[in-house]
Amino acid sequence: MTIPSALRENLGLPAIAAPMFLASGPDLVVETCKAGMIGAFPALNPRSTAGLEEWLSEIGARLAGTAPAAHAVNLIVHRSNPRLEADLEVVVRKRVPLVITSLGAVPDVVRAVHAYGGCVFHDVINRRHAEKAAEAGVDGIIGVAAGAGGHAGDRSPFALLQEIREVFDGCVVLAGAIGTGRQIAAARVMGADMAYLGTRFLATREAMIAPAYKDMIVAARMADIAYTDAVSGVNANFLRPSMVQAGLDPDNPEPHGGLDMENEAKAWKTVWSAGHGVGAIGDQPRAADLVAALKAGYAEAVTLAASDPFIAR
Repeated sequence: MTIPSALRENLGLPAIAAPMFLASGPDLVVETCKAGMIGAFPALNPRSTAGLEEWLSEIGARLAGTAPAAHAVNLIVHRSNPRLEADLEVVVRKRVPLVITSLGAVPDVVRAVHAYGGCVFHDVINRRHAEKAAEAGVDGIIGVAAGAGGHAGDRSPFALLQEIREVFDGCVVLAGAIGTGRQIAAARVMGADMAYLGTRFLATREAMIAPAYKDMIVAARMADIAYTDAVSGVNANFLRPSMVQAGLDPDNPEPHGGLDMENEAKAWKTVWSAGHGVGAIGDQPRAADLVAALKAGYAEAVTLAASDPFIAR
């Protein structure tokens, strides 16, 4: 299994805190990286390209003098994103260690990041998208399986991971209802190099979401998640109670006109996303404490696996 050497430095856990729209910011990224796990945020969370540069400068300053894991920025590579070119220029100038691309694998973006020594991971929901990402020259592919928060796929993690491995021999990251150290270990056993955790980090003190949103996540179970394209035009998982609060019927939502990144924030501000892993969330810790708990759970799982009698014999 392969994690790029540039990302292994100071990495204490083979996992990434996923970039969460309207939720991930400098505080969450900095505390996650300091704790030894890759922290990420969407480039569109700051309201402007100038804001993106300010965030990256702040993150760099706060991580200086520490031994952090790498940080990452998520770029939406889609024709409806008017900021892509300008945001990419900032990312290149700031030499962001890891760039995560979504909704399009573009070779020009990969070349621009590789030019300064950065890595590019691309998220996919099926084999065809994985093939296109591999052709674009990415360093890693994130398989977003069924149950992930945000824009998610509908494929089994077992099947999706297998099909990605058939067309790509680089770093593979698995996403979809992963929220414990044991589940990170399970993803590795399945053949992934790393795990991708989103929903679990929504319920942290540093996440930039309303307290009511965090409380809803803690109270929710898997049955409270609705998979629909009615909110943003692309299939995603949302908290059913938040849809009801926003005047939407989770079982019979009105059709959406299609993805429009300029109005995406308005849609997600009142309808709250989360994945199937909500049932395992019962608290709202600091990010550093969460990473410590994940490390302990991971170590426990590895120890148990090593003592498995079927492995021993």
